[in-house]
Amino acid sequence: MLSHPLTVEITTFVLSQAGRGVRLDISALDIVKWAGILFAVILGIALFFFFVKFGALWLQSISSNCPVKIGEFVGMYLRKIDPRLIVDVLVATTKAGIPVHVDKLQAHVLARGNVRDVVQALIASSRANINLGFERAAAIDLAGRDVLDAVRTSVHPKVIDCPNPARGRTTIDAVAKNGIQLRIKARVTVRTNLERLVGGATEETVIARVGEGIVAAVGQADSHKDVLANPRMISREVLNAGLDAGTAFDIVSIDIADVDVGENVGAKLMADQAEAEKRKAQAEAEAQRAMAVARAQEMEALQRENRAKVILAEAEIPMAIAEAFRTGNLGINDYYNFQNIQADTRMRNTLAESASSGVGSSGGGTQSTGQET
Repeated sequence: MLSHPLTVEITTFVLSQAGRGVRLDISALDIVKWAGILFAVILGIALFFFFVKFGALWLQSISSNCPVKIGEFVGMYLRKIDPRLIVDVLVATTKAGIPVHVDKLQAHVLARGNVRDVVQALIASSRANINLGFERAAAIDLAGRDVLDAVRTSVHPKVIDCPNPARGRTTIDAVAKNGIQLRIKARVTVRTNLERLVGGATEETVIARVGEGIVAAVGQADSHKDVLANPRMISREVLNAGLDAGTAFDIVSIDIADVDVGENVGAKLMADQAEAEKRKAQAEAEAQRAMAVARAQEMEALQRENRAKVILAEAEIPMAIAEAFRTGNLGINDYYNFQNIQADTRMRNTLAESASSGVGSSGGGTQSTGQET
């Protein structure tokens, strides 16, 4: 305030007169007069700067029947809020008949919300007779949802492809009771439910639930021909399941866009089961064969072991004969008789082997000749 030209002039005059030793006689009335003049000058300067910066917006708000106080403009300037944005949205809500206080608009801007989309959503919902207050619209916007798109979808329902081609799948594959696969494309018409928008499930949940309902509906059909003859049975089953519960949408309709017959899954499963059982039987047979081979090898080893024991036992016979000669229990005649008996036994065995081999080679004629003889 001391930088004002009038104030500087008065101060200079007073100091100069005091320096000369001149006695100043200033009454209280003069002080009040000069203070009033100083205040008026300062007020005029402040109003001048206000009209330069905010005059157009202030006059716009007054002419639009939504006056904004001068202090509100000063507060917006100090809080670094764009006053033009606040005045524009305030004028829009006033003309649309939606009363919104300027403090709520400033609070939403300070909360980093999109106040322009919120106001447009309020105007659109008011025109469509949808009950949507500023608090709910601001909450939806601050929750990260597009409140304007939500209102538009609530007024004009949108169509969702099921399944979503962007996910890499173009059909929902379901199998009827007779084992025939059906490949289905569906289109779901949804409308935004503003009451459940905050905290409600998104489009992905709706697509997943509709796909699950289609698979269940086809699986209950006795034959794929029933589904091909009446695709509406799928729509009825899915709509009656209440799949939109807990989501941010209301399902208006479910339309079956296309139904194609796929492969015979039942026959393929039966063939795979038969192949698996065949491999199982082959594995069991191989295991049994391996066990038989192992058992044969065990018996052969046991036979060799017993033969070795016999050879060892026969090796003890000469030693026993020698011991009998030494002790006198066996005489020379007895030994020769024993040798004759062994020779006779070997001769009989040789004759028996020759006779058996001759019978096997000559066949039935030899046998008949022996019978006649």
